[in-house]
Amino acid sequence: MNKKILISGLAYALLAFTSCNQKPVSVTDTIQADSKTAIVQTVSGKVAGYIDKGIVNFKGIPYATAERFMPPAKVKPWEGVRSSRSYGPVCPINVSSMILSDEMEFAQQHNFGYMNENCQNLNVWTPAINDGVKRPVMVWLHGGGYTAGSSHELPTYDGLNLSKSTDVVVVSVNHRLNVLGFLDLSGVSDKYKLSANVGMLDIVAALEWVRDNISNFGGDPGNVTIFGQSGGGGKVATLMHMPSAKGLFHKAIMQSGAAGAFGEKSMTQQVGTAILEELGLKSADVDKLKDVPFEKLLEAGNAAIKKVSDRLPKKGGLMGMLGWAPSNDGEVIPFQIGTPEGNAIAKDVPLMIGTNKNEFLASMFNPAIANATDEKAMEMLKQKFGDKTDAYIAAVKKIYPNDTKLSDLLDIDLMFRPGTAKFANIKSSVEGGAPVYMYLFTWQSPILDGKLKAVHCMEISFVFNNIARNREQSGDSKEAYALADKMSRAWANFAAKGNPNVTGLPEWPKYSEKDGATMFFDNYCEVHLNYDKSLMEFISE
Repeated sequence: MNKKILISGLAYALLAFTSCNQKPVSVTDTIQADSKTAIVQTVSGKVAGYIDKGIVNFKGIPYATAERFMPPAKVKPWEGVRSSRSYGPVCPINVSSMILSDEMEFAQQHNFGYMNENCQNLNVWTPAINDGVKRPVMVWLHGGGYTAGSSHELPTYDGLNLSKSTDVVVVSVNHRLNVLGFLDLSGVSDKYKLSANVGMLDIVAALEWVRDNISNFGGDPGNVTIFGQSGGGGKVATLMHMPSAKGLFHKAIMQSGAAGAFGEKSMTQQVGTAILEELGLKSADVDKLKDVPFEKLLEAGNAAIKKVSDRLPKKGGLMGMLGWAPSNDGEVIPFQIGTPEGNAIAKDVPLMIGTNKNEFLASMFNPAIANATDEKAMEMLKQKFGDKTDAYIAAVKKIYPNDTKLSDLLDIDLMFRPGTAKFANIKSSVEGGAPVYMYLFTWQSPILDGKLKAVHCMEISFVFNNIARNREQSGDSKEAYALADKMSRAWANFAAKGNPNVTGLPEWPKYSEKDGATMFFDNYCEVHLNYDKSLMEFISE
């Protein structure tokens, strides 16, 4: 044998042996998935999960089943052990409506998953199973309005790190959306009297599953927090107005998604009639809607919404900003937001609520803002505010004195903040009600030349302590990890105790309309009182 080859081979083997033994892999970092690991009994049968980094994962567990347009029903029990190790099907959506731009897809890293109308399934992350410990449970409701999204649409939704770092049980939910979850056929047939809100009834069924099963997953069914962002925040607000959800959750967190008003039954019923017209069907043919392919059904439903909306006065929206939404049907949702009866349903539920500084108005969504000169920025401001431009500039500069470029004043969020403040004011004014805590996420992403700023969805990776899972959005800085540690602990402590105060944050007081106490989340966190009162008054004039 050639000596050179022999020496070379020995050297390679020695290097390989040394490398393998230099940094042994921790047992807690390995994946454990076998026939004896992570087996849990549910009311429907046994499920098998897996262990990753010491956290027990279960994915795609069915919590309900349903026919199209009908309320959810109990899952048929199964025999043996059901493998629940991969995400289940998600509600069908129009994917093209979710693609914003190459840069936004780079930042958000969408995963649209496998679509199927049998989408009532959920995921669980827990530090331990069957151990008798009652941990706080946090149930995540995804964004996408009531039209799109899923439990694993974004990498930041993964619950492993939040569960591991704060000792909570995290649950995320898939449910029916768009025309499948919110088409009101109650005016056509009494058979479908609840169809306008079956998407929300799915979530109630998921919360009932949590109540009935979560103790075996290491969670406390008596300490459940619902939290969601954007459309998920709206779903939280909706659940707070649903008698059927009362008692199934005990705390609530709304991130960039305060609800304005539910669709009125007199209007949503018109959509049900209009979709039949779009498809050339009569009222007697309503059952045929069950056989219409989803793409055709959604197209007809969207056309029906437009037809009905065009008949309405231009002021105010029918189905909400993002399209499909719940209906004030008098049964599932008997009261409008802001009514005394509606406020009373979740009177005893503590609320954390807030928005991001830039939301949808960040320059990422409007490239003209990113590099606008002061002259161009002033022109754009005048187009928007007219003779009130100087007053707007003064109001914003008072809040954000460090925003020195006029272009920075173009993308301050005025879309979510007013509704959020209104909801918080209503909730905090309920006599004898539970406390409210307000926040504003102001941290600015350095990615893509700073275009992302504190854009819509940016805070999610901090709440879930998932900076490493979505570095494309928030970067990989020590400041980002430090803020994620604070925010995830604050969210988890609120879930545990109804109070978000934790070590590392200044004292976070309860919110009231009078003092407007708001925690600013940034590299330096601080509380401001009535920070944007003058701006809110300005835009309400």
